[in-house]
Amino acid sequence: MVVIGELINGMYKDVGKAIVNKETDVIEHLAEDQVKAGAVVLDVNTGPYSKNQKDDMKWLIETIQGVVRVRLALDSTKADVIEEGLKIVKERAIINSTNGDEAKMETIFGLAKKYNTQVIGLAMDKSGVPDSKDKRLELAAAIVAKAMEFGINTEDLFLDPIVLPVNVAQTQGREVLESIREFRLLCDPAPNTMIGLSNVSQGTKFRPLINRTFLTMAVANGLTSAILDPLDKELMDAMITAELILNKAIYCDSFLDAYRKR
Repeated sequence: MVVIGELINGMYKDVGKAIVNKETDVIEHLAEDQVKAGAVVLDVNTGPYSKNQKDDMKWLIETIQGVVRVRLALDSTKADVIEEGLKIVKERAIINSTNGDEAKMETIFGLAKKYNTQVIGLAMDKSGVPDSKDKRLELAAAIVAKAMEFGINTEDLFLDPIVLPVNVAQTQGREVLESIREFRLLCDPAPNTMIGLSNVSQGTKFRPLINRTFLTMAVANGLTSAILDPLDKELMDAMITAELILNKAIYCDSFLDAYRKR
């Protein structure tokens, strides 16, 4: 599993405040703690309150790269903000994200080709998030086709079926899980699959339990990556154990420690 740490996001109040006030120590600690907990990529999002997203994206990247050597997923709805970050990243980046809209794909895949990045593709378009597996597959196939047009390897795609909160869209959980499984069959080599995990529990009472349960179900259906909170130890333990049961690691009594040391 490619674990993408979600916590450096200006939507969180403490992070938003740190970005505004340029509190370097807050960002440094979040970067170090997430990597120590098992994140191999860090999502970087300036958030909605940033006054100058280009400058703030550069500041976040420079701050993170000052304390950890890790890949970054540059997360913005604005292509020029993403490109500003791509100019200074030291490790191979991931663009978060494109969707199935033609103009958006042209822009994002153009950047991906120029800067040799991977791309997260959201199975949605201008009309919103689909309510069926079949529509998600149609959009995912369009994203794969466009990536191939630009000469981007399908192994460099992360297809996201879009998880919705279980408390308002309970029927969608099964659609997402089935989409994850079928996304892997779209082409050979198979694309990666990914979810923004915390969406599933948004607004619910038992968030950690719902996140943990959904993640293990998604792993069983072929999930290869997730944006999540790596500081949730029980969540990470559940993920590690799910992969062990699927025979992706050799069992030993200390398998949790072994995974973390790896």
